Amino acid sequence: MATTDRRVEPVSAITDRDGTPHRDVRLAAVAVAFAVLQLCYSVAHMDLGWDESVYLSQVDPRNPAAFFSAPRSRGISFLVAPVVSLTPSVTALRVTLVLLSSLALFAAFRVWEPLLGKGRVALAALLLTGLWITVLSGPEVMPNLWLALAAVAAAGWFLRARRDAPGRRRALAGLAAALAAAALLRAPDAVWLALPLLAACACLRSWRTPATTAAVLGGLAAGGAQWAAEAYTRFGGIGRRLALSSDTEGGMGAHLGTGFRASYRALNGPQLCRPCRIAGPSVTHSLWWWLLPVLIAAACALALRARRRAPGEPEGPAVTLLPVACAMALAAPYLLLLDYAAPRFLLPVYALLALPVAGLAAHAVRAAGTAGGRRARLATVTALCAVLAAHLAVQVEELRVNTADARDTTVRYRRAANELGRLGVIAPCLVTGPRAQPIAYEAGCASAQTMGNNRSHTTADIVRTATRIPTALLYDTRHPYLPPYARRWHSHPLPGTDWLAYLP
Repeated sequence: MATTDRRVEPVSAITDRDGTPHRDVRLAAVAVAFAVLQLCYSVAHMDLGWDESVYLSQVDPRNPAAFFSAPRSRGISFLVAPVVSLTPSVTALRVTLVLLSSLALFAAFRVWEPLLGKGRVALAALLLTGLWITVLSGPEVMPNLWLALAAVAAAGWFLRARRDAPGRRRALAGLAAALAAAALLRAPDAVWLALPLLAACACLRSWRTPATTAAVLGGLAAGGAQWAAEAYTRFGGIGRRLALSSDTEGGMGAHLGTGFRASYRALNGPQLCRPCRIAGPSVTHSLWWWLLPVLIAAACALALRARRRAPGEPEGPAVTLLPVACAMALAAPYLLLLDYAAPRFLLPVYALLALPVAGLAAHAVRAAGTAGGRRARLATVTALCAVLAAHLAVQVEELRVNTADARDTTVRYRRAANELGRLGVIAPCLVTGPRAQPIAYEAGCASAQTMGNNRSHTTADIVRTATRIPTALLYDTRHPYLPPYARRWHSHPLPGTDWLAYLP
């Protein structure tokens, strides 16, 4: 479990029976399977979701930019900008993201091959891609999976950047680049990710060098520069942006039990649970989540025991303990400081913890072989494969359900946008109301909110705009309050949805 580079290197090259070395393709096979799963489940007929329309509108030359709230970062918008500038096709965008996310998965986990060996790394990648939320997130214009892969790469490059390690300059460059990518994608989360790395720089002699510290801080600064500059130009400074982010998130603070319960309840959907008052998933569909802390504790215990047996090799335990520390740091704000949840929030945590879990599985197989011989080893492998197959079957079912739910929601957005066009709400135009943003993007209109987390305009702004360009208020029939300015507007049902459109 707690192997060092020197012990693992011999297994990184596999040879044929005649002694000719050949490449191990297991990680590549996982990446290809990940791409196929995305294409089969998450791409076909799935239009754009709410947050996706916000991120896309920032770089889409055909549509007005939506209000960009304080908690968001622009990295995912930069990633998709070249595709959006060339084509409005959602299918082309999805397929491009499938290819990019699969390549990023391969690149991020490959960083760990000299540390853990190819088999363990391929298993870790399989554990991550076996989660329904990973497959659903791959082709989406959302930052969480990309942050997860950046975190995996950053932790791996950090471990490979030891004082006396070969290829140290490359590792330092990879570390800085991975942290810069994380900061571009979600600046506050990148800071949480960097805290264990900086602690390791301070406490462990192998990484206690100015170059390693500079790579961590330099990567954060390079990736976070845009976020910080925007904080001053739009929000009045970094402190003010953080305060507004907290307000938008519902007041970040000591939600010690609420955040954990919300994350558990949202484990298998919905994609956003706010407020999260639903019942939790069944035991069969959440057992892995409850077992995960036990498995991680066992992996850490094995790493520490190996440390006592080989006190001169601190890198071995670090291969297990560092990803666990980074995962705990990234989980802290979502489990302890928020009172709502979304399954995608914990993707970076799952990605990092997949590495020690894969190592623990390899240790179990090796221990069984040592104690009981080949037959015991085969029995252990068979049992682990059966458990993994049962887990993947549950995840595939959750993927099917959540993909269908996401498709139904986005189809309603498109139907509403098409009906608005039939009613004469065509660009330049404005759409307001609780569901305005994704429907406005589909219709090619600007969006505006007068209340809530995305408040960007006043009622007077809406009324003035309605005298100049086509304007529509989307009203949920289940909502009890219709704004006074729209009470004399004409209502139009939007077929196939629960909404009415009020037009002046």
